[in-house]
Amino acid sequence: MNVMSPEKNAGIAALLSDRLRLTEDTDTLRTSWETAKPFKHIILDDVFDPSLLDRVCREIPRIDDDTWVRESDERIKQFNHRSPVSLGQGASELVTLLHSAAFLYFLSEVTGIWELLPDPYLQGASYHVVPRGGFFNVHVDRNIAYSTGLVRRLALMLYLNKGWKTEYGGQFELWNETGTERVKSVEPIFNRALIFEVTDTSYHGLPAPVACPPGQSRNSFAVYYHTVPKPGEAQIKEHTSVYAPNSMRRKSFNVREFAKDLTPPLLLRTARKLLSNT
Repeated sequence: MNVMSPEKNAGIAALLSDRLRLTEDTDTLRTSWETAKPFKHIILDDVFDPSLLDRVCREIPRIDDDTWVRESDERIKQFNHRSPVSLGQGASELVTLLHSAAFLYFLSEVTGIWELLPDPYLQGASYHVVPRGGFFNVHVDRNIAYSTGLVRRLALMLYLNKGWKTEYGGQFELWNETGTERVKSVEPIFNRALIFEVTDTSYHGLPAPVACPPGQSRNSFAVYYHTVPKPGEAQIKEHTSVYAPNSMRRKSFNVREFAKDLTPPLLLRTARKLLSNT
């Protein structure tokens, strides 16, 4: 239910003008959202204060810090931050903005999903770091919050990668409703925010191993938004991440290529030279 008058809705972007650099009005963004394929989403470039994001980047904890959870199996290889109380000042300011009433109203005006609730505990959110060779198979997200029973409605991914090159991989892939075909790829460049609707057919992921240079990683900051279950809605069957039917045999995954991605360039060149001389 829309809880604001049209006159107030028109002023939402103005309320955020000192914190966001929006170049399109909410009506235009709403049209983009409604017509996006393969599922509802929008991309916002250079909207956040870059000096704030610089601080957020500098505050990423060392990868050997005990606030990280390492997920590593045949479906996923990445690090997820799991200590919102230990966030630095910059990241805390970012979360405050993303959880503010004005930003929630902005999201509702764009997406048509009202009475959104933030998650101050950042369950499943906060920093996501994908190392060289890391990946996340095509999947749909958890649909219910971890313990509150709230329904997950929106995901926001804010990318923190300066100088990221296409050949590094790590593109966020949007797939069709059956998880059988890639429809769109999004470059994870600095100060790009991707917002998408969480449904049981919103298949996405980064199935090809990231091939950034040694010592680098693909970094992002995630936030999720929820609502209470609505009266009259069909009962939602709770699930965690559900992987696409072909995710266990990723067509883009090749053992030889994966090994090559993990090998430092100097060693790779040396090995090739030795092989050419035999």
